Amino acid sequence: MGAEVTVPVSSPDGDQRRGTAYGFLAYGIWGMFPLYFAALAPAGAFEVLAHRILWTLAVCALVLGLRRDGGWVRRLASSPRLAAGTTVAGLLIATNWTIYVLAVLSGRTYEAALGYFLNPIVTVALGVVVLRERLRPLQWVAVGVGALASVWLAVAGGVVPWIPLTLAFSFGLYGLTKKKVGASLTAMRSLAAETAALSPVAVVVLLVLSERGAMTFTTDGPGHTALLVLSGVVTAVPLLLFAAATRRVPLVTIGLIQFVTPVLQLLVGVLVLGEHVSGRLWVGFAVVWVALLCLSYDSVTAARARRRALRRTDPECPQPTV
Repeated sequence: MGAEVTVPVSSPDGDQRRGTAYGFLAYGIWGMFPLYFAALAPAGAFEVLAHRILWTLAVCALVLGLRRDGGWVRRLASSPRLAAGTTVAGLLIATNWTIYVLAVLSGRTYEAALGYFLNPIVTVALGVVVLRERLRPLQWVAVGVGALASVWLAVAGGVVPWIPLTLAFSFGLYGLTKKKVGASLTAMRSLAAETAALSPVAVVVLLVLSERGAMTFTTDGPGHTALLVLSGVVTAVPLLLFAAATRRVPLVTIGLIQFVTPVLQLLVGVLVLGEHVSGRLWVGFAVVWVALLCLSYDSVTAARARRRALRRTDPECPQPTV
């Protein structure tokens, strides 16, 4: 009987619940990032990016070293396809990081939030078109409502949305790449490989900034230095959660959960950083909550349906706990 109790923990239903929880945690942390990056001023976007890469690599190296987990590096080096996939993922997330930090430090958190409102639509489209994933009816409703809100926000913003589009497509493609290589590398190994591929560029960036006298790492007090060092941990945690989520749930689900990030970014930008958002834009943001409600209801009903199907298949299997 003792062995039977552990079965639901590794069941597909339990695995999807954990993956969904990881996704919500990752996007919740990302939603609070404007506060952190605003505190990193006067460091510029490229200095922040370089420190994020190098300190994240340091965190990964420390964890993998403590685990004595290094044998996978040989397999990665001997597989050009896998190495190329992790390099592409690293370049995509680096692009996303740079544009995002640039938006926050220039007081354009609204545009960053808009990018992450558009991102779920891009991700869902990639899941349907590239991976042939299917949507349930209520998920189609959520996608439609989210698309409507995104179009409204873009029109009401009245600007050429190059920042939002770059953020949406870079992270959507990053999620697709992670979905493709996620089964080959664990979350920690994948993140270590991505940051290792980017580390030479990060070193060059810091050397150039130092030569120009534009480095703030040692010139703005120990608090500023500590925040830049901690950017490795702050970066690694949500990325690891995101990687763990993509290994457990469909890409369309990941895309829909992403609505959490821009909502939090918007609230932080307005309520904490004092950015102004017009009434027309608030209408669009409110519509997004309709999509979130649809997603939440669909997730609950789908989970109940899976549990009922599991009990019909194996009546003696205990019901999974939430």
